[in-house]
Amino acid sequence: MNKKSKIYVAGHRGLVGSAILENLEKSGYSNLIYKTHKELDLTNQIDVQKFFEEKKPEFVILAAAKVGGIEANNTYRGDFIYQNLAIQNNVIHQSYLNGVKKLLFLGSTCIYPKNATQPMVEDSLLSDELEYTNESYAIAKIAGLKMCESYNIQYGTNYISAMPTNLYGINDNFDLQTSHVLPALLRKIHLAKLLAEQKYDEVVKDLKLASIQEAKDYLQKFGVSENSVEIWGSGNPRREFLYSEDLAKACIFLIENIDFDDVKKGKKEVRNTHINIGTGVDVSIKELAFLIKDIVGFTGSLYFNDTKPDGTMIKLTDPSKINSLGWKYETNLKEGIQKLYEWYKK
Repeated sequence: MNKKSKIYVAGHRGLVGSAILENLEKSGYSNLIYKTHKELDLTNQIDVQKFFEEKKPEFVILAAAKVGGIEANNTYRGDFIYQNLAIQNNVIHQSYLNGVKKLLFLGSTCIYPKNATQPMVEDSLLSDELEYTNESYAIAKIAGLKMCESYNIQYGTNYISAMPTNLYGINDNFDLQTSHVLPALLRKIHLAKLLAEQKYDEVVKDLKLASIQEAKDYLQKFGVSENSVEIWGSGNPRREFLYSEDLAKACIFLIENIDFDDVKKGKKEVRNTHINIGTGVDVSIKELAFLIKDIVGFTGSLYFNDTKPDGTMIKLTDPSKINSLGWKYETNLKEGIQKLYEWYKK
């Protein structure tokens, strides 16, 4: 791959895709292709076929996906499995038909069983049942990495699958209904601070509502007031978090330096060739919440509602494979949240 290679970044507006696009540009890549969802619906087989036949990308980074937190995954199970399968199938198959030199498929560490040995190694895949709340999304992502493996074996393609841990960063989803835990906590605690400081104009502007009373009524549904913030679950589950810019650097490292042959070496049966991307360091949700509280400067209380689901109690990746290939994360959690909070306030 050289600086003029034609690279298609699918999902360039999302948390992952936007970080990858920005880092490709910083690294000097000048022939980048991307389309908004309005311009190209990746679930539409005919449209994806026409796009690949017309643009003929040499390299593809597949960061497009339907994503969300526990509630969204559990509620919209059909949407999560259908849309993710459709996106993957269309992009991976058209990459094969149009001679793409290398493809990087991005999944998630939720592919691993609910009770996988911690930290989770790549060979834990399909060793037990999945966590129920995000089963539909996980099955779609497992299908995607297996599709990459299968095309490599049958057709001699060069497709790499990477499974990032929980991500956060610039251009994250802060929707209180559908976002992941870290951006949701950051926004809720920030809004509680604004209420406590009686900065009502800023609250109304943040929520895009007509009045402060309407804003207070809305926030009450999410357990946010000037005095306290409700957090789902006991706070005891432990999670690992990776800053999106670190993931972007990992993705560029993989597509520049690692081929399928590098990850299938020594395997009698070619399976579990995907690569974890993580820090290998975790934190409890309670510790995370209090860290965010300190960074934001909220002086009220945090209430952990243990009648709500916790999800998997421990989810920590083993990043030994990617570390041995030559990549390691750079941004610690406190530094990353501080960067994200400054960006959010702007």
